[in-house]
Amino acid sequence: MNKKPLAVTLVSAATVLGMLLGTSCKKDNNVVNNDRAVVAGGPSGASGTCGDSTITGVITSNITLKSCKIYKLDGLVYVANNAVVTVEAGTVIKGIKGVPASGTNPGTPGGGLIVTRGAKLIADGTATDPIIFTSNEAAPQSGDWGGLVLLGKAPTNHAAAVTVEGITGTPPADATYGGPANNVPADNSGTLRYVRIQYAGYELSTDNELNGLTLAGVGSNTIIDYVEVYKSKDDAFEFFGGTVNASHLLAIDALDDMFDTDNGYSGTISYALGVSDPNRADKSQSNGFESDNNANGDAVTPYTHPTYNNVTIIGQPNATAASITNGLPSGTGKYGRAAHLRRNAEFAVNNSIFLGFNYGISLDTQKPASGANTKTKYDAGTSTLTNNYVHAYVYPFSTEINFTSFAAFTPLGTTNKGYINADPNANIKLAAPFAATRAISNYIPQTLSVAKAAGAFPTGNTTWANGWTIL
Repeated sequence: MNKKPLAVTLVSAATVLGMLLGTSCKKDNNVVNNDRAVVAGGPSGASGTCGDSTITGVITSNITLKSCKIYKLDGLVYVANNAVVTVEAGTVIKGIKGVPASGTNPGTPGGGLIVTRGAKLIADGTATDPIIFTSNEAAPQSGDWGGLVLLGKAPTNHAAAVTVEGITGTPPADATYGGPANNVPADNSGTLRYVRIQYAGYELSTDNELNGLTLAGVGSNTIIDYVEVYKSKDDAFEFFGGTVNASHLLAIDALDDMFDTDNGYSGTISYALGVSDPNRADKSQSNGFESDNNANGDAVTPYTHPTYNNVTIIGQPNATAASITNGLPSGTGKYGRAAHLRRNAEFAVNNSIFLGFNYGISLDTQKPASGANTKTKYDAGTSTLTNNYVHAYVYPFSTEINFTSFAAFTPLGTTNKGYINADPNANIKLAAPFAATRAISNYIPQTLSVAKAAGAFPTGNTTWANGWTIL
C-alpha cells in the first residue's frame, strides 16, 4: 500500500509518556458506539473521566494505558524495541478514520496497532470490564480503522521473513514475521483476554486491507481468550503461520471470512462462534473457515494444520439468501461455504456445527496442480473430521474446483452427520440462530438437537463469551 509516512516516525520515551499520560481538557465520553456500549469501569476509573490522549508513531518503551482515559490511534502505531504496552481492564482505544486511496491520492491508513516481534501487548480485561478497540467515528462503519496486528517469532512456511499483509512500503518499524531465523514455537506476544475489536479492517486500496485481528507468526505462549471481532471489513481473525492457541472467540458480521488460517498455522481454535452478516457479503465470497497452506498450495512445511474444537458457524436463513451474487457492499458480494479447506492445507475439525451455507465443509482440489492436496490428505487420514453436524442447502460435504464445480463426498467413518433441508436448523436445532435480536443463548443446541444428544457441544458458561459481550 503506497501510503504517506506517519506524522511521527520515531517517538522518544518521554514524548510517548507525555502523549499517553497527559490529561486533555476535552472529554470524549460517549456511552454507545452505534448501540454498542463502549464505556466501562476499570482500576483507574470509568472511560473518559480523565480525558483523552492521541497516540501516533512508534512506541519504544514500556507504558500503561489507563482505564479512565480514551486513547486515539492516529495512523498505524507500532510497538517496537521489545516494548511492553499494558492496557488496564475497561480501557477504550479508538482508531481515527483514514482516507482511502482515490485517483492519484494514495490515501492514509486509519488508526491501528501493530505489535512487532519481541514486543508485547498485555490487554487483560475482565468479563465486567472488557478492553474495547473501536472506531473514533460517532456513527462508526465497518473498516473505519486498521485493527490489531500481533507479529511473532513462531514458525511459518515462508522461506524468508515477510511483511505482514496490509503493510507495504517502508514502515517506521519492522513489520515482518516468519523466516528461518525466527523459529520460536513458544514465542510470547502478550495477552488478549476479554477484548472487543469493532469496525476494523481498514481498506487503504482495493484488496489491500487489514483484518480485525491479525496474528502472524504468533507463538504458543501468547494468550488469546475471550476475544470478539465485530463488523470487520476483511476477515475477523486471520492466522498467518504460528502456533498460538485461541479460545472463546466471536466473529460477528465479518465482511470476508470469519476464521482464516494460512502459511503453516498449527494451533488450536476452541469454543468459537462465527455469525454471518445478513446484509452484506464479500466479492471474494464470505466463508466461515478459509484455510490454505500457501497461495499456490505448495508442499512447503510446516503445513497449515489447525485444530478446530467446538466451533459453531452460522450462515444465512434460507437458500435464496445464501445464493446471492450481487450482494452489498460491492454489488458483487456472495456467500461461500461454512468451511473452505484448500491449497494443500491440513486440518482437524472436531465436535462442531455448521449451518446456513450452500456448501458445508468443502475440500478444494484445485491447487496444487499435481501431487497431494487437501482432499487426498483427508482420504489418507492426515486430516480428520470427527463428530461434526453439517447442514447445507446443496452439499453438506463437498469437493470443489474453480469455485464453481462441486461434487458431494461421504466423510470417513460414521461420526459426521450431514443434512440438506430448506430449514437449516431443522435437525441441528439451535435455539434461534437467525433471530434479529442476537444473544449467546440463540446458538446453544436445544434438548432435541442431534448435536446436543451426541455431546458435540457443551452448554452453559464454558462456551464462547461467558456472558461478557454484546453480539
